[in-house]
Amino acid sequence: MKATMLLCVSGITRLGYVGNKDIKERYGVVYIQEKMCEQRLRWYDNLLRAADHSAEKIANEFVVSGKRLRRRPR
Repeated sequence: MKATMLLCVSGITRLGYVGNKDIKERYGVVYIQEKMCEQRLRWYDNLLRAADHSAEKIANEFVVSGKRLRRRPR
């Protein structure tokens, strides 16, 4: 949620300066980067616990042989 929207909801004007961090802590808003990191770790934990024959585990352990082309394929 945008910090300006949170300021509007809380009734704080720009003259009474309050930092974005303080506003987000007051309303319990989580930063997007933290949420994405949490989701990735949750997915990775599920991947580690998956069966050896699952598609996710096979795709994670797959090694591509050969060289990559230097230019865009035509």
